[in-house]
Amino acid sequence: MNYGFRLLIIFLIFPFVSVEAQDISLEKHQFTRQDTLRGSITPERSWWDLTYYHLDIKVNPEEKSIKGKNTVQYKVLENHTVMQIDLQPPLKLTKATQNGKDLNIKHDGNAHFITLIDNQNIGDINNVTVYYEGVPREAIRAPWDGGVSWKKDTNGNHFIATSCQGLGASVWWPNKDHMYDEVDSMLISVNVPKDLMNVSNGRLRLVERIGDTKTFHWFVKNPINNYGVNMNIGDYVNFSEVYDGMAGNLDMDYYVLRDNLEKAQVHFKDAPKMMEAFEHWFGQYPFYADSFKLVEVPYLGMEHQSSVTYGNQYKKGYLGNDLSGTGWGLKFDFIIIHEAGHEWFANSITNKDVADMWIHESFTSYSENLFLDYYYGKEASADYVIGTRKKIVNDKPIVGKYYGVNKKGSGTDMYYKGANMLHTLRQLIEDDEKWRHILRKMNVEFYHQTVTTQQIEDFLSKETGIDLTEFFNQYLRTTLIPTLEYTIEDKTLKYRWTNIVDGFDMPIQVEIENDAQWLFPKADWKTMPLKTNNPSLIVNRNFYVEAKKL
Repeated sequence: MNYGFRLLIIFLIFPFVSVEAQDISLEKHQFTRQDTLRGSITPERSWWDLTYYHLDIKVNPEEKSIKGKNTVQYKVLENHTVMQIDLQPPLKLTKATQNGKDLNIKHDGNAHFITLIDNQNIGDINNVTVYYEGVPREAIRAPWDGGVSWKKDTNGNHFIATSCQGLGASVWWPNKDHMYDEVDSMLISVNVPKDLMNVSNGRLRLVERIGDTKTFHWFVKNPINNYGVNMNIGDYVNFSEVYDGMAGNLDMDYYVLRDNLEKAQVHFKDAPKMMEAFEHWFGQYPFYADSFKLVEVPYLGMEHQSSVTYGNQYKKGYLGNDLSGTGWGLKFDFIIIHEAGHEWFANSITNKDVADMWIHESFTSYSENLFLDYYYGKEASADYVIGTRKKIVNDKPIVGKYYGVNKKGSGTDMYYKGANMLHTLRQLIEDDEKWRHILRKMNVEFYHQTVTTQQIEDFLSKETGIDLTEFFNQYLRTTLIPTLEYTIEDKTLKYRWTNIVDGFDMPIQVEIENDAQWLFPKADWKTMPLKTNNPSLIVNRNFYVEAKKL
């Protein structure tokens, strides 16, 4: 049982501890048993560790159906006889077997509890095969409201893709659908009509011709999170290049619809540019063994590991728009840069609980302006990230309030506010090479791992040499914008922080009397002598704060 699940129990048992606890308890009652089964490390999940999947399915585009099986290999950590496998209706889990024996399945909504017959000895590596079929949930507004997108291209060919972040991979295939446990490796076998191609994660091992169908076998050598697994089916053509990267030759493959080949060959030049910039800032691409792919899909795009999906209509910016309003956002294709940035933050460094999803989105949104920094300089990158502040809504904290129920924090502010928080942190370090070293070390420290917010906070405090506890409490856990209040009278500057958490004492750089200098405000008033009577005070724009002259 994980920490978040214990909290849920505590609040349900003791609902009247305090006013704040009452509020939490009332909101807790909005969560269902299915939320808990989806979002917590249940006893039926915790006793086994994923080692390997073989997902083997047949896709029928005309019926919009899937039928097949998933072989789940695992290591036994504790003696237990019941395994939780997740699969969302309307798909049906029809059978489960182990060592040739049919197993009993108890269905409970999205969760399916399989009773094992054979002894589960600690340390053993065992397999369970689960069979399923049906018409999966169709994506309504992919990738935000995910599932399977069943579309057709302009030539009338089937054009199909999966997207399932947040909703869960169990919307289209049976698995252990929780972020904490990533499978070590995986084989993805997808059977489709012979005139179509399936592109999934990793490297293509084999194409089998079976009657009027083909099966494409893709092998993923590196650990992968469930929502990062994808299938993409269409009338694809391929072109590729070899990138001379930090770890040697990296295969970069591009799969696009046949009619889009020529424009993709020009437009996808942003991909090797991305790789160069991000290896500079973050260190080596985390999945050399599995290659890098961009795959065209019928929705905007997503960060599927080593199989990044693309649907930005071959436009610069975000569907041709600059999210920052500064012009710099039209210097790159947003989907290529942002979704590929997730290879470092989401796919290699992955949150254990979706409440900590800011780790994925804040760092990746910040990567957009680091891309600009690499090619266009520091001021251009600052223009861009500061320009995105107009999209910050401060509706709720970036970090999710509740763990163990598959509930994230602010869906908007984990992007733009998170990026500006990291941009602010860069200013506090005052050493861009040190900042780059920290980002690269972070990607070594947590390489191919699932992590918590606390681990990231502790790492950054240690590596910066700054106690960032109140800094993160302010920006991650409240909607308050620190406000520098000040007065200037009789050649004296009087200043303090307001709108802050207890203990917040972040220094701030200002320009006053034509001189850039640091102030060290706290909640109490502080004073500083001035040479002139009424100079202007300008807060360095790179800090995400507000200023108010009284």
